[in-house]
Amino acid sequence: MAQAPVWLTYGFTYLAAAVIAVPLTRALGLGAIVGYLVAGIAIGPWGMALVSNVQDILHFAEFGVVLMLFLIGLELQPSRLWSMRRPIFGLGGAQMLSCTLLLGAAAWLWGLPWRTGLVAALGLALSSTAIALQILAERNLIRSEGGQHAFSILLFQDIAAIPILALLPLLGATGNALPGTGEALLAEVLKTLGVVCAIILGGRLMLRPVLRWVAQSKTPEIFTATSLFLVVGIAMLMVVMDLSMALGAFLAGVLLADSEYRSELETDIEPFKGLLLGLFFIAVGMSIDVGVLLASPLKMLALVAGFLSLKALAIYFLARATGMPEQERPVFTLLLTQGGEFAFVVFQTAMNFQALPSDIGSMLIAAVTLSMLLGPLLLVPMDRALQRHYAQINPHQGAPDAALVEPQRAPVIIAGFGRYGQIVARVMLAQGVPTTVLDHSVEMLEVARTFGYRVFFGDATRARLLRKAGAEHARVLMVAVDTPQQSIKIVQVARKHFPQLQIVARARDISHWHALRDLGVTLVERELFESSLHSAKAVLQCMGLGEMESRHTVERFRAYNLELAERLYPHHKDRERFVAAAKQGREQLVEQMAREREERLRERPANDAAPPPAEEDTPDAA
Repeated sequence: MAQAPVWLTYGFTYLAAAVIAVPLTRALGLGAIVGYLVAGIAIGPWGMALVSNVQDILHFAEFGVVLMLFLIGLELQPSRLWSMRRPIFGLGGAQMLSCTLLLGAAAWLWGLPWRTGLVAALGLALSSTAIALQILAERNLIRSEGGQHAFSILLFQDIAAIPILALLPLLGATGNALPGTGEALLAEVLKTLGVVCAIILGGRLMLRPVLRWVAQSKTPEIFTATSLFLVVGIAMLMVVMDLSMALGAFLAGVLLADSEYRSELETDIEPFKGLLLGLFFIAVGMSIDVGVLLASPLKMLALVAGFLSLKALAIYFLARATGMPEQERPVFTLLLTQGGEFAFVVFQTAMNFQALPSDIGSMLIAAVTLSMLLGPLLLVPMDRALQRHYAQINPHQGAPDAALVEPQRAPVIIAGFGRYGQIVARVMLAQGVPTTVLDHSVEMLEVARTFGYRVFFGDATRARLLRKAGAEHARVLMVAVDTPQQSIKIVQVARKHFPQLQIVARARDISHWHALRDLGVTLVERELFESSLHSAKAVLQCMGLGEMESRHTVERFRAYNLELAERLYPHHKDRERFVAAAKQGREQLVEQMAREREERLRERPANDAAPPPAEEDTPDAA
């Protein structure tokens, strides 16, 4: 009988372990990440020993983290990333500094040399980007304040990894004898800046033309190959330059965030990201060194409990100092408390430079791996404790984030509970029409609860959340979110997954109106159009026009403007023709309304003529 190739055997083993473990842990309410970690433990060297080359698999699966950061970068336009510079460097720097100081002091009190303690503190201060962002995505919390702060800190940690690795040779056994350390550090900084600038310039000048050229071939599989080639190429460049692969992929994603190929890139890369992330978590589970745990279990327990407690203390007070909503602090703290995958690199590199004894390094790696397993597990009892806590405060409100747990059946779904969505919801409530309201702002949830509204927390751009909100059975989706980009994405998702939904949308301006019309949405209202017309009517009355005439004038303007918008719509992508047609339409409107005024004056009876202006209002009165 022929023997199956090794790659096929390993592939079957990983897939079988994931297919068995993940649905089981999800059914138990433990989450998919725990399932992957348990699957890794089961097939790893300390389980059934079905896989032996754990480190090779871990290095390969790290590419899943790279793809995840690329996709996150696609969600962040450069302007938005620039606006986040303060939380990234301010909050991220504060987290790294506070955690390193606390952990370093604890290591010194434990009796470790200061160099060893500093290396241990720097590695343990890092958090797991893969686990934290995956949990935030599963809970639709990335856009919440806590999610944004967590992302800022994780991004700073990826940036901080560069100077940490540059510092390790200086902390090694021969660190005092290294010549030119200042010059070496300066060269490392300049190299990093040069690579980042090269990615930015290359992305601006080359990426879009290349993607446009490939897209013109109209071959979907080649576009998918190009997407992967792009990420792999940037990852290789960062590895060759001894920099973070994830950071390079994130920058590439940001550069393409406002391109016309963003949605296609997301669609192509998402399946690979999910599979490789799952493989990464399996590899982390396989890398747990049970032998180290069994050799000194009490010491390992003290190490894990100690560093988790110190990190949790620093991160919680940091969240409190920044004014983060109270209900978001526990999840934020737990996600950043666990150790991170980059700690493996830090500790392994430190052992190579003799900055960390091998026995201590092995214990630290085992402690980090164990913390990555405990983090998702601790979320389950923490969620239950929070639900009990908030149920005691207000038995009618339940969980603090009003998570959408049970599927809904309301015929109307309202996405966005700002000033626009609130009015729509109030009309539905007055008519007795059941509605399901979604909003991703925690502050808005608190306002809604204050006035007795039932609003669920979540990002309506996710098809899974819309399905749980009842989109498969609902009749109407009202898109009332503030930002045009999010509004358009919600409509795209709804059109793709729930074509039976009738969509009513709010447009911020005429450009947003055109974008929604391009997606086939016909029931679109510009948010300030009607209220502006009412104000114009009031101004006309203040100028002396009668009630009926001012109303007639505004109604004629409204009808003509809506008609003009429909006439201009076919030309909205041709700016020159659009501007010319808009100017012509405006002139026609002025001429038409002038003719109508003259006709009304001629038709008005003499006794209905408007009275002459008062003496003090005539030009001669001046």
